[in-house]
Amino acid sequence: MNAKPGVRKIHHTGTGRIARVTMRTMSLFESGESSGEVGIGELLRGGGFSGAAAKPMRLADMAFLVCRGGWPVAVETANPQTALKMAREYYEAVTESDVSRVDGVPRNPDRVRKLMRSYARLQGSQAKISAIRADMDEHDSGSLGDNAIREYLNALRRTFVIEDAAAWCPALRSKSAIRTSDTRYFSDPSIATVALGAKPEDLLADLRTFGLVFETLAIRDLRVYADASGGEVRHYLDRNGLECDAVVSDENGNYGLVEIKLGGEELIEKGAATLGRLATKIDTDRFKAPSFKMVVTAVGDFAYARKDGVIVAPISSLAP
Repeated sequence: MNAKPGVRKIHHTGTGRIARVTMRTMSLFESGESSGEVGIGELLRGGGFSGAAAKPMRLADMAFLVCRGGWPVAVETANPQTALKMAREYYEAVTESDVSRVDGVPRNPDRVRKLMRSYARLQGSQAKISAIRADMDEHDSGSLGDNAIREYLNALRRTFVIEDAAAWCPALRSKSAIRTSDTRYFSDPSIATVALGAKPEDLLADLRTFGLVFETLAIRDLRVYADASGGEVRHYLDRNGLECDAVVSDENGNYGLVEIKLGGEELIEKGAATLGRLATKIDTDRFKAPSFKMVVTAVGDFAYARKDGVIVAPISSLAP
């Protein structure tokens, strides 16, 4: 229908009527694999903590959950092998068509696979484009140039395959330089395991790789829980090598410091020590003190608070 003479057509931008929502794969709380006794939002608001039960989880259970991922169809599937197949099918769809469909630019599926495999080896790090290219050159023939890698990674971001963590820059007592590079992560750990060709039994035989993909799962869940409080998850690393896996915040600027470990007293002690060192560096005259310090583990029956105030919580105890 033509507009009346002198009357212009009205075009609405959608501002105030349309909101963007990030759709993530299901967290362990959403899939019913967490007791939900430890609420991240409550801890951020300063709620006290004494202890809570976790949903019991063996290392073999966690290896399966990492490889299955949080895809709703896979979560609802009773057959474990069928559930694992869902992640493989998603990966194939991404490499064969999705990264090309996102902007209509044709991309070589084999090169996408090689890039994702390299990204999986470097997840949890601040690897530069040059480091990704060097890794591809070392492990695969016919890799990509730096500009092509950037272009492929942008396509993977736009299809929500990868989701890096930005750097956290608090006010510090010292003049330590903070590294501002993003930390490399997939949006779901199962993408990494498929890219690497790793099954649950492979992770149990290679704890280093298991630790990397478990960190990706933990970051995914923490992002879901932070989203519920209007917050986000960032990463800390300074020039002296002091690193904190996750800084979880809410919309009011409250934050918690989190280290992610598979488990075991030695690793828990190491994570708690890191959190203690970082907490002492924060200038609390100019910046809020952390609402909590936590070591998130892959296994365990209980979440508890140590004498130094650090909470040790199995991921199967967490909730928004």
